[in-house]
Amino acid sequence: MTGGSDGAAARGGGGTPPAEGAGAPDSGGGPGGGPPPGRADTDLVALSGAGVVHRARTGGLFRRDSVHALTGADLAVASGETVGVVGESGCGKSTLAKVLVGVERPTSGTVTFLGRDLWAMAPAERRSLVGARTGMVFQDPSTALNRRLTVRRILRDPLDVHGRGGSEQRERRVRELMALVGLPKVLAESLPGQLSGGQRQRVAIARALALEPSLVVADEPTSALDVSVRAQILNLLLDLKERLGLALVFVSHDIRTVRRMSDRVITMYLGRIVEEAPAAEVADRARHPYTRALFSATPGLLAPIDPIPLAGPVPSATHPPSGCPFRTRCWRADHSCAAAMPDVGDAGRGHRFRCHHPVGADESIHDLVLQATAPKERS
Repeated sequence: MTGGSDGAAARGGGGTPPAEGAGAPDSGGGPGGGPPPGRADTDLVALSGAGVVHRARTGGLFRRDSVHALTGADLAVASGETVGVVGESGCGKSTLAKVLVGVERPTSGTVTFLGRDLWAMAPAERRSLVGARTGMVFQDPSTALNRRLTVRRILRDPLDVHGRGGSEQRERRVRELMALVGLPKVLAESLPGQLSGGQRQRVAIARALALEPSLVVADEPTSALDVSVRAQILNLLLDLKERLGLALVFVSHDIRTVRRMSDRVITMYLGRIVEEAPAAEVADRARHPYTRALFSATPGLLAPIDPIPLAGPVPSATHPPSGCPFRTRCWRADHSCAAAMPDVGDAGRGHRFRCHHPVGADESIHDLVLQATAPKERS
């Protein structure tokens, strides 16, 4: 992550972090084959077949390979809802987040914002629309904030860029933002380096809210913070979402927290959305084997951990396997998984997944552990 200038806060978000590089190159979409139906009138942003391919040096002076950071992503975020995004490191979560707010342009597919094709707009119109209606909170506030600017200057910067009100109105808005996120007035002339980690993240959240956005994307907003302040920042985000009526996309590797905060949970693997489920169903009634394995490895407060073992090689982002990207580690995989990307399965109530051999709704984690550890039959 780079410490970007806060003059670039036209988005209402922070500096630009490095893109995640992972994914698979074939063209099938994420669950649903398009944004969820019946919500177009309330969708703030929708992705349709969105993909991002990076060129990365992987060996040799002139050799560059394609890294498929995001492949065939279909996702719609409606007004006022919270969408959680989970998956292991390098699966494309941060790339998805940046595409949603227009920080990164997809190399394929479309992004529509308020029903309009974002990347078909004139650059000035796109900056104005996205900057005013979206905000982004990045992972590490110590690098996302310009260390040379005071808190007051950081919060005022997007107001200046977008010409919001006069000088006195902007100063009043800065004071409102500081009060909104619980920052004392005496910190207005402090530099980021003089603040605690929790205070810096509050500044980053306040800046994301400066232009009164409809959508806020929080990309691992607590992973760089001490455990003692993580709960405070999470509670602050939830409180602000409810008070301001925000749509929130919450990206995190903290699976239990995502489930607690979200209305829907998106599971990603190797650049693909492999499952989308209501938060209440994702832990015990997920249909994709990877989602079940992911949640089985997360300890609870009372129940002992009983992880589903995943054997086999982890696929490469530059040379992904054919068919289903999870097949190299899946205990249910067979020849059909290598032949083609699975079609979309629909479990009802907005629960969709991509798997040739989905987990049954009545199968317990213990059942799946036994299946995964059973001797494989020779074909």
